[in-house]
Amino acid sequence: MREPERNPGAEPGTRAEAGTGPGGGPGRLGRGLLLLMSVATGLSVAGNYFAQPLLDVMGQDLRLSAGTAALVVTVAQTGYGLGLLLLVPLGDLLERRRLAVALTLATAVFLTVTASAPNAALLLTGTALTGLTSVMAQVVVGYAATLAAPAERGRTIGTVMTGLLLGILLARTAAGLLAELGGWRTVYWVNAALMLLMAVLLRLRLPALRTTVGLRYPALLRSTLGLFAREPVLRWRAALGALCFAGFSVLWTALAFLMSGPVYGWQESAIGLLGLVGAAGSLSASVAGRLADRGLAHRVTGGAALLLLGSWGLLAAGGAGGGWSLAALLAGVVVLDLAVQAVHISNQNLINGVRPEARNRLNSAYMTSYFVGGAAGSALTSVVWSAAGWGGVCVLGAGLAAAVVLVWLAERLRHRPPAGRPRPHSARPAGRAQPSRLPDAQLPPQAPPASPSSSSSSTAVSVTGSGGSPSATRIASR
Repeated sequence: MREPERNPGAEPGTRAEAGTGPGGGPGRLGRGLLLLMSVATGLSVAGNYFAQPLLDVMGQDLRLSAGTAALVVTVAQTGYGLGLLLLVPLGDLLERRRLAVALTLATAVFLTVTASAPNAALLLTGTALTGLTSVMAQVVVGYAATLAAPAERGRTIGTVMTGLLLGILLARTAAGLLAELGGWRTVYWVNAALMLLMAVLLRLRLPALRTTVGLRYPALLRSTLGLFAREPVLRWRAALGALCFAGFSVLWTALAFLMSGPVYGWQESAIGLLGLVGAAGSLSASVAGRLADRGLAHRVTGGAALLLLGSWGLLAAGGAGGGWSLAALLAGVVVLDLAVQAVHISNQNLINGVRPEARNRLNSAYMTSYFVGGAAGSALTSVVWSAAGWGGVCVLGAGLAAAVVLVWLAERLRHRPPAGRPRPHSARPAGRAQPSRLPDAQLPPQAPPASPSSSSSSTAVSVTGSGGSPSATRIASR
């Protein structure tokens, strides 16, 4: 029997052995399964964003103030953040297909609570619980990263994240159109039915996958938080992600108020169509993933940070009303979404390459920071909009974008190789895609030679096809 191949990204004492994935090759995903995972993630997170173009009409129906209506967005993102912290790490403890299906079913149930809410209390409760369980999307992202070949991980994450990002952005379009047809509750009923369908398809198509880490749930949560202390890549990238998503939430929370106000006076369906404009920016996810596979994640981050800062100049010009202002506003939406997604995919590619056996916990830590930033951005927007209008919102967004640039510069200066020292991974074999380049200070420790007599808690990843036979990857510590 062939000696298992050592995995340089695993913890000391961890070995990896590759087999045949569901797509028919080592660690490969079939296109059909990858498409299903992309659609499921998009539908899962969409429920957290339906409210954004509907805040006015929901407020009128339930007699909510503008501040209370804005809390619907904040509560959704707070629930999502709690789910990332408390539920996503379970992917390193439980069988992932069962976890993904259970969360999908729970999301469908909580969407019906929101759809039937007669008052603000039930509306906020249903929204928070929907956000909590919709972290199924991040379980599936980690699932795809585990099944993908290392040289294709960036592209795979980019593909699944494209589905997720389209769900976020097109949720606004669907919400606006369905609100015109049957009221604001319609979109929540439709999404609940689609989530039930996704639960059935995921149960039938996903391969079983279990990771055993030898930890109980409380210790699992503590180890998730401990990753911030041990992994500099995670710390830097979590800061970048939180700032970027805060700016993203600032835009999309305030945009509904701007477009429905006296400057433009748009209806809900027209406001929802802005999601189609933002969706153009999500196409950068796949491109960013491919560039990350070539070791360019840090350069992509820097370029996207500068674009993010420039987008707020266009958005500020869009607050005056009229044809030219509208054109500037739409251009700013596209540029901002493109920049945010490029940074996000670069972040996830670097983080997922650090410790494969702790991938769900790394994703949990990163995405918790990401959505805490989003919730903070939404909360700040409701305050700034009331005090200073669109101009104040643009100042807030530009300040967050400037912070992104400064954090990226600090990261690069902190980990720049000394003069005369070659950069890591400078040689690249022709014709082969390479994983993201990590500075020396960010490289995970190499595993020491395994000792036959050593004993420790085991870490294992096993993948079983839908028919029940072993089919993909095993990572086990000796």
